[in-house]
Amino acid sequence: MRLSTATLAHVPDAVARPAYDRAAQKAGIVHFGIGAFHRAHQAWYTDAAMSAGERNWGIIGVSLRSPDVAQQMNPQDGLYSLSERGGDGTAVRIIGSVQRVLVAPEVPQDVVAALASPDTHIVSFTITEKGYCREAGGTLDATLAGPQSVYAYLAQGFATRKAAGLPGLTLLCCDNLANNGVQLERLMTAYLTAHAPDLVAWFAAHCTCPSTMIDRIVPATTAEDRAAIAAALGMADEAAVVTEPFSQWVIEDNFAGPRPSWEQHGAQFTSDVHAFETAKLRMLNGAHSALAYLGLERGHVYVHQAIADPSLRPLIETLMRHEAATSLTPAPGQDLNAYADALLARFANPALNHKLIQIAMDGSQKIPQRWLETLAFHQRAGQQCPAILGALAAWIKHIRGDADPVNDPMAAQLAALWHSEGRDGIVAALFGADGLFGTNWTASAADVAFLNARLASSC
Repeated sequence: MRLSTATLAHVPDAVARPAYDRAAQKAGIVHFGIGAFHRAHQAWYTDAAMSAGERNWGIIGVSLRSPDVAQQMNPQDGLYSLSERGGDGTAVRIIGSVQRVLVAPEVPQDVVAALASPDTHIVSFTITEKGYCREAGGTLDATLAGPQSVYAYLAQGFATRKAAGLPGLTLLCCDNLANNGVQLERLMTAYLTAHAPDLVAWFAAHCTCPSTMIDRIVPATTAEDRAAIAAALGMADEAAVVTEPFSQWVIEDNFAGPRPSWEQHGAQFTSDVHAFETAKLRMLNGAHSALAYLGLERGHVYVHQAIADPSLRPLIETLMRHEAATSLTPAPGQDLNAYADALLARFANPALNHKLIQIAMDGSQKIPQRWLETLAFHQRAGQQCPAILGALAAWIKHIRGDADPVNDPMAAQLAALWHSEGRDGIVAALFGADGLFGTNWTASAADVAFLNARLASSC
């Protein structure tokens, strides 16, 4: 037996389920990139809103390429289980907000029809950085933004809405891009300027692109997870998602039309998403990367093992509370000390086997925002950041590739630097005035000495 509308009544009473008539709900949201994160995050918030009495916020999911999620979810009528795993055990609920999943290359006309529907008010995205078709400098890459890009579908939807006299849409980016709403608006405008100039003014006048900050750890669902969930449900769930109890969603209150009351279920609306975004980058992501490289150096596999290491936890606390947090200007009501407390509790959660090697991927793309901006801030104040510098030394050692695999788009270039410069010259080659990352932060003589000493003791 498999989870579906027909079998929902057989789910054990201990498992929460949608408290609304799913068949009576119209779809108010189209979501591009309906992977596990969306199902653990925005779809979860939306299910909670409808269970509390709000109506017509069903979600039509769109896969831009792979049919995998559609094959998981459509036979289950969009239903799936969400398992929150924490120190107190696992809480399981059935999520009903997703109505169906469209595979865009197979049914492009259905995607456009969903965007053009008068019931649709919000189009949201978790399509990863690649889905936005940007060049290295952040501008729209015309060769990537082709007829099967998200922009092409949106443009067709806009044209139909404009012709029918329908209102505009809220485009809600939920990807980890800095100033993601601003970026999406700029990229969408560039696409329309090139391909549908008659829609530029309509888009500017009728649509909005709020910025957001999203956070929830959602590991890949394993075969063991699915077996445990099947035992709990008494039936198979091919779309099951596993996550942590913590969830955060900060949204700029700038919508073109109606929206669910997500704030009644934990989301936070604000006029300053940037402050929350920066705190996440420097405190959460910065600490995560530090745990990854320092933890791997000490032989750990998972985040919860690394944060339990008595030699590492004080460094991580120093990084978050005294180096990262002090480099920020918090928004009204933003408690950075409480945020650090919550992060430490999350890191220590043993129920989520979050692998350090996964966090260590693509370090060259991450450390400028996660570490170097904090280092530059404190350098201007004449201060040093020993915790971040210690983590930076572990990253420099990691990219040599002696022990752990280096999964990084610059891996070959970084290895070549190690080969040509050696231990005595690698720091300057990376962070000197003419170094590879020197424009982000230039190491002082004291910083170079600190890093060289760390490398001499570990390499």
